[in-house]
Amino acid sequence: MLPLGLGQPADRPLRLLVVGAHPDDIEIGAGGTMLALSSDRGGGQGLEVHYLVLTGTPDRQLEAKAAARSFLPGADLTVELRDLAEGRLPALWVEAKDVLEGVARSFKPDLILGPSPHDAHQDHRTIGQILPTVFRDSLSLAYEIPKWDGDLPQPSLYWPLSSDAAHRKTELLHKCFPSQHVRDWWDDDVFLGLARLRGMECRAPYAEAFSCTKAVIGRREEV
Repeated sequence: MLPLGLGQPADRPLRLLVVGAHPDDIEIGAGGTMLALSSDRGGGQGLEVHYLVLTGTPDRQLEAKAAARSFLPGADLTVELRDLAEGRLPALWVEAKDVLEGVARSFKPDLILGPSPHDAHQDHRTIGQILPTVFRDSLSLAYEIPKWDGDLPQPSLYWPLSSDAAHRKTELLHKCFPSQHVRDWWDDDVFLGLARLRGMECRAPYAEAFSCTKAVIGRREEV
């Protein structure tokens, strides 16, 4: 197993794009990574973030706003919340791509955290398929979301988390998304159990896992 570092641009903040189909997707899949990125960069001062969720009722969007601030403390944060029809993103492919292309016109991310193109949920999968057609020059990591479908992937990249970080992520999930407490899978056992399993796989207390289709080792010279 080879550790690889995430470089920091010398003359500007690291630009991060986080994308979810629904409120809570981003935080379930990459909440610990976002907390770590913010902490590692001077309490968020070295981090510029575009946070995008494509569906959600007004109440759920309020939860997403609170979560963005909680999981990315101190970051230069832009929150964009859309209300495309939940469960219908395959039929709204053009609209979803238009939203992502609108982001791309004004924001050039170094790193993208988004859903997997192989996710069993149709909304997640649609965004995961569109992202690489819009952002071709960014490191794109696909997070995983545990669910009834049993579609967890074999990951290729891990972000190690301390015990404190994993428990902080779980604490914030409960705090930021009270509407989800009624779900039978929404509990510490699911969140910490998966994180512990991924941590075991990379020799860490806990971890979040990602898939990456392509990556370049080392900094590419600007053309």
